[in-house]
Amino acid sequence: MNVYILYTENHRLLSLAAIVDVFDTVNAYLSEDGHTLTFDLHLIGINEGLQTPFKHLPYSTFEQSEIEEGIIIVPAFRDHNIQDHLQKNAVFIPWLIKAYQNGIRVASCCTGTFLLAAAGILNGKKATTHVEACDALQSIFPEVELLPHAIFTVEHHLYTSGGATSTFHMLIFLIQELTSKEYGIRLAKNFAIDLDRQTQLHFEKFTPSLSKDDKLVRQVQETIHQRYSELKHVEEALDQIPSSRRNMVRRFKNATGMTPIRYMQKIKIEAAKHLLETTDRDILDIMLSSGYQDLKSFRELFKNLTGLTPKAYREKYFLSSPASML
Repeated sequence: MNVYILYTENHRLLSLAAIVDVFDTVNAYLSEDGHTLTFDLHLIGINEGLQTPFKHLPYSTFEQSEIEEGIIIVPAFRDHNIQDHLQKNAVFIPWLIKAYQNGIRVASCCTGTFLLAAAGILNGKKATTHVEACDALQSIFPEVELLPHAIFTVEHHLYTSGGATSTFHMLIFLIQELTSKEYGIRLAKNFAIDLDRQTQLHFEKFTPSLSKDDKLVRQVQETIHQRYSELKHVEEALDQIPSSRRNMVRRFKNATGMTPIRYMQKIKIEAAKHLLETTDRDILDIMLSSGYQDLKSFRELFKNLTGLTPKAYREKYFLSSPASML
């Protein structure tokens, strides 16, 4: 079966290398077991005559490529400058749409999901991406049914993965679907992938940038950052802004990709995560320091944003002191 790996502009080399490594590995297994049918890998790019680090793989432009039955895989982009990446790779979009309409499976790794969303083929379908890019995906492409917690998604021959090792989960599933469970298990063991992992939310570290273009949005952000522990309602951060609430919420969402209340929740929970990782303070004390008064509501929101309860998060990520590690 043909595997067409897009050699996108601004791709993350580690993501592309992981795709090649997984398929090279399963091809070795298939050959060892006497199978004549293996995966034929092709790199598909924009510019002619490009020399890639993968000397054993054929390279051609999308204009030169006749897509037959197989899979197209889009690697992750190297950073979160999404609009720039989409602009530089826009020429792939009609090609992707045509291939998908002709029954070709299409998969994306991490932030590669944005290119599938830009092509419109994810509209009304489940998808995921890097946990720290989820808000941007939802803001730019609201028609996509985003599942921020998902390790990977599958719907109508479309496959998307979360960040980093989530790509391995998706690729292993895809290969298992096309071969057998045996090869999925062998790949998981080879790459030390825990197939039982159910969520990626607890990997997010929320470190938003302050708005450079909208002074009022920046003022609200600074208020939340400085006073999150005492703010009970987001209106307290909006009260001093010379603008209507409706207008401010719209401007804030345009600038940050989320509403002010969501932003404040994420700031508060990030503060709680830090205290759970670095102190032995009890959870009730941490809840109060993070600006919450009700333990049940705090636990529910914490789990909603991280996929774990506060207790489970501390058990997983508490940083032991150097002395205790000796």
